[in-house]
Amino acid sequence: MLTNPPLSLYIHIPWCVRKCPYCDFNSHAIKNIKSDSQTEFDLPEKAYIDRLIEDLEHELPKVWGRRLHSIFIGGGTPSLFSPESLDRLISAVRARLPFENDIEITMEANPGTFEAEKFRGFRQAGINRLSIGVQSFNAQHLEQLGRIHNPEQAIAAAEFAHEAGYDSFNLDLMHGLPNQTVEQALNDLGTAIRLKPHHISWYQLTLEPNTLFHQQPPQLPHDEVLWDIQEAGQALLAQHGYEQYETSAYAKSPRLRAKHNLNYWRFGDYLGIGAGAHGKITRLDLGEVHRTTKKRHPKDYLNGSTASISTDTPIPAHELPFEFMLNALRLIDGVPTNLFSQYTGLPLSSIRATLEQAVDDGLLEDITTQLKPSDKGALFLNELLERFIPSDNSKPEKGSASIQFKQL
Repeated sequence: MLTNPPLSLYIHIPWCVRKCPYCDFNSHAIKNIKSDSQTEFDLPEKAYIDRLIEDLEHELPKVWGRRLHSIFIGGGTPSLFSPESLDRLISAVRARLPFENDIEITMEANPGTFEAEKFRGFRQAGINRLSIGVQSFNAQHLEQLGRIHNPEQAIAAAEFAHEAGYDSFNLDLMHGLPNQTVEQALNDLGTAIRLKPHHISWYQLTLEPNTLFHQQPPQLPHDEVLWDIQEAGQALLAQHGYEQYETSAYAKSPRLRAKHNLNYWRFGDYLGIGAGAHGKITRLDLGEVHRTTKKRHPKDYLNGSTASISTDTPIPAHELPFEFMLNALRLIDGVPTNLFSQYTGLPLSSIRATLEQAVDDGLLEDITTQLKPSDKGALFLNELLERFIPSDNSKPEKGSASIQFKQL
């Protein structure tokens, strides 16, 4: 029987100072910058917060009576907005949806777009977790990645997060960068570890479609170097007490794992508001799981009627196994087997033959109580996931709710 999973909220703020050449998220560079005594950004901040609140109100009937488990404010660069605007937004959400007592509220922040007072203001607004987009501490690699900050600003960002009293913060770090050596990758990781973040997101650069890097590919390290980086980096993280719990996520303790992303990976529900945001909502009244999307371009999102900026469609039953497994099998420990039936409404028998074949092939461990990839399955995750693609070979669209989400 279909049951309601935990409910999260994703809020998308689509503007950034510069579009990075590797980024395939819905982000838009700010075209007009005013310079007086300090840099100011020409953003429709008040209008956008107003529209986010309207957007949330439009979604509320789908989730009456449910409590919020987590909030993630992603982008773009949400830290371009003022603490006052984010305080108004979080207060508006709290007035419309009850919060769990231990709700996690995360915001993405870039080192080049803040100052110490702003970090304290975000904390006072109720944001209790930051995800800081460092990517590298190497000046040359930062320039190649199109980042607007330097290594010193990246280090200062972590120090400010500690000083501002955040319950937890994540450093977002890439490896496999253009011409990167094993030594350079480990230097980046070592610097991050010395800054004592509670959580590290460490993932390999990939060349995504519709990005400048895909059109003009840089010279990336050879597969042998990438393998050496991965092995040495995982050993270094483990040595310093960072436990891997997902393909690219490492935390100092289970308590410090990203609650919001864990809800994604366990096929939880989430409302998505903001330009280009996606959502996934269980509709017990209809016996269906729905996918929602919002208009991508900020102008369309701001200027359309509240009803016209959203689409809401049921996920076809034959796509649900792949949608569920796509994220659940990224988790090192997998998920309890009974979650599949609870959160999709489908009997386990509908995929039992596929599961048992994967066990026989050494890609999954015993499925009696847990859907968990084996060491081999984690290594060949794409091959494992492909087994759950619908038999007509119709893959979910690129923007599907459980594919396109901001990490950590």
